[in-house]
Amino acid sequence: MAVPHVVIVGGGFGGLYAARALRHARIRLTIVDRRNHHVFQPLLYQVAMAALSPGDIASPIRWILRHQSNVEVLLAEVRGVDRQGQRLILADGELSYDYLIVASGATHAYFGHDEWQPLAPGLKTLEDALAIRSRVLLAFEHAERETDAKRREQLLTFVVIGGGPTGVEMAGALAEISRQSLARDFRHFDPSSAKVLLLEAGPAVLITFPEKLREAARADLVRLGVQVRTGAAVTNVRPGYVEVGSEVIPAETIVWAAGVAASKLGATLGAPVDRAGRVLIEPDLTVPGSHNVLVIGDLASLKGADGKPLPGVAQVAIQMGKHAARNVMRGIEGQPYRPFVYKDLGNMATIGRASAVADFGWLRLHGYLGWLAWLFVHILNLIGFRNRLVVLVQWAWSYFSYQRAIRLITGPAPSSVEGPAEQHDSTTR
Repeated sequence: MAVPHVVIVGGGFGGLYAARALRHARIRLTIVDRRNHHVFQPLLYQVAMAALSPGDIASPIRWILRHQSNVEVLLAEVRGVDRQGQRLILADGELSYDYLIVASGATHAYFGHDEWQPLAPGLKTLEDALAIRSRVLLAFEHAERETDAKRREQLLTFVVIGGGPTGVEMAGALAEISRQSLARDFRHFDPSSAKVLLLEAGPAVLITFPEKLREAARADLVRLGVQVRTGAAVTNVRPGYVEVGSEVIPAETIVWAAGVAASKLGATLGAPVDRAGRVLIEPDLTVPGSHNVLVIGDLASLKGADGKPLPGVAQVAIQMGKHAARNVMRGIEGQPYRPFVYKDLGNMATIGRASAVADFGWLRLHGYLGWLAWLFVHILNLIGFRNRLVVLVQWAWSYFSYQRAIRLITGPAPSSVEGPAEQHDSTTR
């Protein structure tokens, strides 16, 4: 009997944990990803805000699975899925499968305004984080040489669009950079004069958190100097400006944290999708009509016990990955699949130094205790002992010194910080 070939598309949380769950299976396992590394996405904003180096939150997929003898890793871009032929269409070939787990994740959603992307980069990859870091640091460098007061104010105005966890974390970190990390680095202006605006179209920031925690988070943001504006729907983004209705906000650095769209790979599966492009899957994680194709993570749309779609967070992807692996093994053994049941382990967001909110259902924390809980959970879930140690030391240094160590800009500086996102590799550790 031939050994079944299981293919996993994507080396994020869902794909990686699915692969790990299959480590003892008698199968041929292939992971396909267009990048060779797994990124711990909850800490991407720390790379973008000069607190951590890319290598602190990323590890090569091959290294992570180096002790798993039944797996091979392919660096390739998947263009489509041929369900009838049971093959993946790659940019440079094709790959057959017996069972397929699609975990290709999501990207930024600009709600029909993709032309905003070069002006307001989002945060999904290491390249995104480095692009944002470059823009932020260069804004301060250009302000040092600027003699026109209005132009300097524009350079020192930072706008974060979207009041979810990523937006809140970015806004808080930007305020800390200007008021603490860079406070004494410049001679011709006061970095603490920088303005950080957090724009949220809805009625509150961190809308998925309980009201008490939302209010605590907003109060901490205001304490840091962030101008929090709710009910502020962005109507236009153009070079150096953000428009909210009839109001025009001069701002050189704009960060997008307002929405996500599913990977385009979902559309090639020939299955129904929702408005965000997520595949409407069956309770057992399979694509309707295909017992051997499972979709997990941010690409999947599945209702939870409360009747609402499960959130696009790491824990959902991890639990789906493990369950998908178990169902694949049940399929190989000729047993019926079991439906997926999500266990909510809580929701967390950090606001700044020694400040975070954490909702575990049975326990709700904010401030210093919330931050300690956030720190423990993120250290625990990082891949690899080296990364855990380095991040812990780096955070301890930042906490006691009020400094962010990863602030170097290498290579030729662009003439304007409003340049294209392709300049992301100009900033390194």
